[in-house]
Amino acid sequence: MFSAEEAVGSQLPVHESGFTPEELNELLSFFESNEPISSNSSSENSSRATYSPDERKQRRKISNRESAKRSRWRKKRYLENLTNQVNKMNIENRRLKNRLHLVLNQCHVVWGENEQLRSESFALWAKLLDLYWILAAMQCNHDN
Repeated sequence: MFSAEEAVGSQLPVHESGFTPEELNELLSFFESNEPISSNSSSENSSRATYSPDERKQRRKISNRESAKRSRWRKKRYLENLTNQVNKMNIENRRLKNRLHLVLNQCHVVWGENEQLRSESFALWAKLLDLYWILAAMQCNHDN
């Protein structure tokens, strides 16, 4: 298979064709050759060979086997990619669960601190109210 850099360098698009590097090189050499492409005539200069039905059948079998092999290879790569994605997502899920656990613990601590501060606030308000009553009583006694 060609890398993206090789494809850019040769000005060819990159596709998941399933061809082997040898097959791609053979195709490239065919396209780069200066030989004229002949029509489907049966002249001697024709680049297409005439095969018997048995030979065509045999070539088709070989072609089908190669195609199946490429298909199995693509399926294997696809499954490997999916497995890698699942593993990455499991790791990310575990990391997020740990983070959530920490945030919930922090929330619980802050909630407890808020409850304590509310309780202290009520106690201080009660003391302040008592002091206002004492001050008011002292002022009433002082005025009399």
